[in-house]
Amino acid sequence: MPRLRGLIQLGKMNTLEVVKEVDFGYYLDGDEWGEILLPHGSCEQIFQEGDQVSAFLYKDSEDRLIATTKIPLAQVGEVTSLKVNAITPIGAFLDWGLEKDLLVPFAEQAERMVDGETYLVVLYVDVSNRIVASSKLDKRLDREPAHYEEHQRVNIVICDHTDIGYKAAVNGEHWGVLYRNEVFKELRIGFKTIAYINRIREDGKIDLLLEKPGYTLNDELGIKIIRFLKQNEGHSHVSDKSSPEIITRLFGVSKKKFKQSIGNLFKKGIISIDKDGIRLN
Repeated sequence: MPRLRGLIQLGKMNTLEVVKEVDFGYYLDGDEWGEILLPHGSCEQIFQEGDQVSAFLYKDSEDRLIATTKIPLAQVGEVTSLKVNAITPIGAFLDWGLEKDLLVPFAEQAERMVDGETYLVVLYVDVSNRIVASSKLDKRLDREPAHYEEHQRVNIVICDHTDIGYKAAVNGEHWGVLYRNEVFKELRIGFKTIAYINRIREDGKIDLLLEKPGYTLNDELGIKIIRFLKQNEGHSHVSDKSSPEIITRLFGVSKKKFKQSIGNLFKKGIISIDKDGIRLN
């Protein structure tokens, strides 16, 4: 079967028109690919002929193209953490939220996978037109030169901790770096978020920022508060409820300025505020 072309994409959500209903489901207009079955068991809504349906396209156990309105845990071109459901002679099968599990061939396992464990993988369509996954991220990412604009908004997944910060997958296609001195909260492996392109270096490496372009943590008091929390195991009983005298003695500012600063840190998710004080997230 040739690869899907045009607006219809295997392994992704597509908007398709209902052609007709049959006893076991609906047929959707797949353009040059013919009619694609959407089984009743793969949708919770009732559709009429002519309705536009948002459906995910994948292959069933008999290698037939099939649709579902269920949204999988990941789509082709995305990096995510998935749990192993079974180990078989051809590889590991991961739970990605659909009836048919997702295959990771042995040749695409960075380490031999174990049943029940969770791994970071990237989804792609292989040469035989199957949706599969790989935990060999270095093999699958940075295959093409990066073409991003400065300050472009991108999706990232944290994949590793390094001495200088965090290694992140950018749009499921490239590697990027978040520098530790520009990140004011701990990021766990598998964490997904929005980031911004800071620059693409001459060697092709991508430097990222978590904050919107133009934002810098130039609040000297905020930096001082963060350092104070780090020196005290991430927690302080001093808060916006503390007396002005204590705040001035510790930070050399008025209570009003202190409240403004911790309010900014709280909004950006850097600290949490509770009845016992403030805590570094």
